[in-house]
Amino acid sequence: MTDETLRTSTAVAPQTTTRASAVRFSARDLVNVAIFAVIYFVIVFVVAMLGLISPLVMLLTLPLSAVAAGIPYMLFLTRVRSAGMVTLFGVVVALLYLMMGHPWQSTVVTIVLSVFAELVLRAGRYRSKWATIWTYVVFSGWFAGPWIPFFLDPVAYLRSSASQAMGEAYVKDFAQVVTTPAVTVMVAVTLVCGFLGALLGTALLRKHFQKAGLA
Repeated sequence: MTDETLRTSTAVAPQTTTRASAVRFSARDLVNVAIFAVIYFVIVFVVAMLGLISPLVMLLTLPLSAVAAGIPYMLFLTRVRSAGMVTLFGVVVALLYLMMGHPWQSTVVTIVLSVFAELVLRAGRYRSKWATIWTYVVFSGWFAGPWIPFFLDPVAYLRSSASQAMGEAYVKDFAQVVTTPAVTVMVAVTLVCGFLGALLGTALLRKHFQKAGLA
């Protein structure tokens, strides 16, 4: 092997390990964002439906959805090849929930946290396992978004058409169980569950993380 060949190989090598250096979405990137955003949405939605049983069950099960959804989210992060994919993922999820009736405040919070999550992942140069874990924790903060109207005016929240549609008995139980401190604790527990979900995801997907070069 000649010296010129060695110099060429050395120059090319670093380029093969670069991940997400610029915002250039390929068709594959967009497909990955769409598929994993829908999977994430469905998992959280299905778990959230358990809240129809009672307000107490809702408070107890919502944080668990962050654990379950952590697995596909962490798998999605192993597919990130372009900067901006994490933000785009959050935008898609935010719009899906907006169509399902979430307040506009929740949409804004989700998108903003997606940008912050992207910055966390970027701080780890898109190659750090711990950066991916904290990326998911930051993104999981969006669970506070749907509760903003409740924090601002609990009475008006209970009088809304969406709440009244749950039935008089449910609304009565909701008023007794779901308080501002209770929701605050629930959101805090959700962040902890987001951390646990990220750890679970990285453990179950260890081979995917190694293949993606995430250490």
